[in-house]
Amino acid sequence: MARATKPRFVDTGNPALAIDCPHCGLLTPRFLQYCRNCGFSLWPSGPLASAAFQAWRDADPARRHARRYDLELPLPTGPEVIDYEARAHRLGIHLFPASNYPFVICLGMFLLALAAIPFGAPVRWTLGIVGMITFLIGVFGWVVLEDQKMYPAEDVASSREHAPGETSSDEHGESH
Repeated sequence: MARATKPRFVDTGNPALAIDCPHCGLLTPRFLQYCRNCGFSLWPSGPLASAAFQAWRDADPARRHARRYDLELPLPTGPEVIDYEARAHRLGIHLFPASNYPFVICLGMFLLALAAIPFGAPVRWTLGIVGMITFLIGVFGWVVLEDQKMYPAEDVASSREHAPGETSSDEHGESH
């Protein structure tokens, strides 16, 4: 390091990123050259402040995400996890399940489209029948099988429940 940028003394044991300004007394980042509030010179130069910050940050691995401008060490946060399926179910939005059946449906439609091309009658009948069976298997699998996996039948009692402030028509003696 060059002599001008080498910090003479940095208290690496002090975990604080902010200090009280000696001039105005307000809280300011410790490793900026000037106080954020009054402009008082905290360090003789920017490179010296930067070198001091790097020495302070390298002294403890927990400080590696800190920046010179921070007043406190940043808290380690992971990405926010949102369960979109549960949220959609709670809002009453029907989501189609992730499935391979749409590809089966497309294959069936392709075979049906090939049956429309003027080939010989046995080829057209074969393509039409195979295409129709493939298409129906795809629709049945996607609509019935996959939908049952995603939204299993709920109890009849839970479907009759209603919010605390609502009244049902049977409580008022109405019949339809």
